[in-house]
Amino acid sequence: MENLIAKISKAISLFAGLALSIMMFLTFADVVLRAGGVPIIGTYEIVSLLLALTTALGLPQVTMEKGHVYMEFVLEKLGERGKRIMNTITRLCVIFLFLLAGIYMIKVGKVYRMSGEVTATVKIPFYPFAYTVALCCFIQCAVLLREVISLWGKK
Repeated sequence: MENLIAKISKAISLFAGLALSIMMFLTFADVVLRAGGVPIIGTYEIVSLLLALTTALGLPQVTMEKGHVYMEFVLEKLGERGKRIMNTITRLCVIFLFLLAGIYMIKVGKVYRMSGEVTATVKIPFYPFAYTVALCCFIQCAVLLREVISLWGKK
């Protein structure tokens, strides 16, 4: 199971990198073409949607690599068992928050799908992006649960 979570996180982080690259090239092209009087229609909308994807798709891998900023000055005063307990509590709280976020994003996606909500200019539907963010929230929960299990699996 640990391997599967790692592979999924790595795979979706590649899509995050692709989305980020597309944002970069699209923004660059729009700036250059706008200077020539021919802006790319819908750039703002597309970049906004890609930003949501980049953030959501990259989060599980960043968590696995411990790429977040940690405030460990409180934990330094605790013993090994205290550190494990604090790390477990914080991760369980974050799992709960990401579960809520995932469930909420599914509901939002359903509303977008049922209403046919699309971007104003290029008419891209919102619901696939909401569902993707929801899926990433659930993957994030799996990554955090993996961390909790590994915390207590150490000798």
